[in-house]
Amino acid sequence: MRRIPSSLATLTLVCLLTAACGGEQGGTDGAAPTAGPSTGPSTASVLSAASPEETPTEAESSPEAKAAPTTAPAVAPTTAAAPVKAPLTCAHLAEARIGSSKTPYNGYPDYLPLAGGQWSGEDGATVTLQKPCGIGDMDGDGAEDAVGAVAVNSGGSGTFYTLAAWRNSGGLPVFRALTDLGDRTPVVSISVAGRKATVVWLTRSPSRGMAELDIKRTSVFKLSGSTLTEVSHTDAPYNP
Repeated sequence: MRRIPSSLATLTLVCLLTAACGGEQGGTDGAAPTAGPSTGPSTASVLSAASPEETPTEAESSPEAKAAPTTAPAVAPTTAAAPVKAPLTCAHLAEARIGSSKTPYNGYPDYLPLAGGQWSGEDGATVTLQKPCGIGDMDGDGAEDAVGAVAVNSGGSGTFYTLAAWRNSGGLPVFRALTDLGDRTPVVSISVAGRKATVVWLTRSPSRGMAELDIKRTSVFKLSGSTLTEVSHTDAPYNP
């Protein structure tokens, strides 16, 4: 048997080993890349960056996030309260006006302003507000008006009494109407009810002198335009 030289055997073994190594590693053309850590971005991260996950916006909120419509509770209608009329008192008449250009008092062409219940003119006449006064609605507007009396003295013996009405304008007296009662016929009392003024005053019989008062008259007056019209009266004897 022929013996193979050791050198040839060694060379043959190296070739076999080299072929085996080449089969595992392969060449550079068509060889699979060696797996290992990559410094570039991964495929998953690239896809994630290219197609970001959409988040719901306020306009695209899910049906569960929307509030269910509610029905507002019905509000019961309220009735506006009637405006409260400012009160008018007898004390207000002390600063009131008597007469007007349309309804002159005692022949004066314009109103006379009372101050502290009195007015004095350059002609020597003095107008004085009398104490009797009545408060009540005379014209049906729901506000309480005032009815009072004034007396004028021009320096002589005569004192002429006049009944006057003032309407309530926001708690202030505004002259409305008047009617003359006569000379030396003082007013005893005034009351207002049912849009009428009941006035008790003193007067005389036709046969009596001016200073002789023998009748106590109760007259009922109703407001009619710019005058107080007497609708009825009753007389009773008066003995001072």
